[in-house]
Amino acid sequence: MSHPTVTVRIREALKYAQGRAEKLGRTQQLEIGADLFIRIAPGGRKFLLFCLDGEPERGAAQAIAQTLGLKDPEYGWHQGETLRSLTVIEAGAQDLPESGPGEPDDQA
Repeated sequence: MSHPTVTVRIREALKYAQGRAEKLGRTQQLEIGADLFIRIAPGGRKFLLFCLDGEPERGAAQAIAQTLGLKDPEYGWHQGETLRSLTVIEAGAQDLPESGPGEPDDQA
């Protein structure tokens, strides 16, 4: 039996993921295009935008920041081992912890 297809607007998906990142204190990742992904950091006030092949466009990051309601966002780049990501951080959110109450400490 196949399940019915449900269409979700990208704005709704982004806001939902942002709410989960804030509530659970865990990073939320969405595929928002054929080769465009977003990772919303715990707290929901920072995100990384990346492509598996190439680099994301700043215009897309600005539209997402507006959708997420980020105030005075700061844009930058992060070069990982294999991907270059566009970083977006709401002014003042630099001081927020990267993990929240939903993630246990990694102490052995």
